Amino acid sequence: MKTFVYVDGFNLYYRALRGKPYRWLNLKELVRRTLGDRNQIAVIKYYTARVSGKQDRDAPRRQQAYLDAIQTIPEVQIHYGRFLAKTIRRPLVKPQAGQPVFVEVHHNEEKGSDVNLAAHLLHDGWKNEYEVAVVISNDTDLCEPIRLVKEDLKKPVGIICPAASCAPQLRAVATFVRHLSRSRLSGSQFPDVLLRSDGHQVTRPDSW
Repeated sequence: MKTFVYVDGFNLYYRALRGKPYRWLNLKELVRRTLGDRNQIAVIKYYTARVSGKQDRDAPRRQQAYLDAIQTIPEVQIHYGRFLAKTIRRPLVKPQAGQPVFVEVHHNEEKGSDVNLAAHLLHDGWKNEYEVAVVISNDTDLCEPIRLVKEDLKKPVGIICPAASCAPQLRAVATFVRHLSRSRLSGSQFPDVLLRSDGHQVTRPDSW
């Protein structure tokens, strides 16, 4: 079955990969191991945003290395949202007498990826581009577009859940749910060094 895969990059990273030895992840191999050979992976759409180096100066370099790595997979398309950096005031839970009641917090919010993913999922479905859609995310904001594709377009939509437990709202609208096991993640790693089509090498970050 012709399958399109929609990857919520930050949801995948923060739910399944952050701080773990699986960040050098070959998305196509991961989906193949999770779904099996019946699904023919035609396109993998990866939704992300450029990270800031404010808190970690090396973060943009590591992210770029990974983006270069997944672009060695012919089926991968990268779609960018954006980060919105802002300072917000939050109340202290237990303010001390004579001390400020509020504190300022620097907050980074990723914007656009869930909207882009939902729009492409629906658009590709209406154009009959795929037989099966698979979404890698545990974001319940995606429930309605998944429901529309399944109920109105009569196309199956699966969830590959990056969290330990799939949100009940997503489970209710999905055709099927799969989970990411350690063995699937560890068996889906790129080699430490990759060669791009332009001849340049892409190397796994040392800290990964």
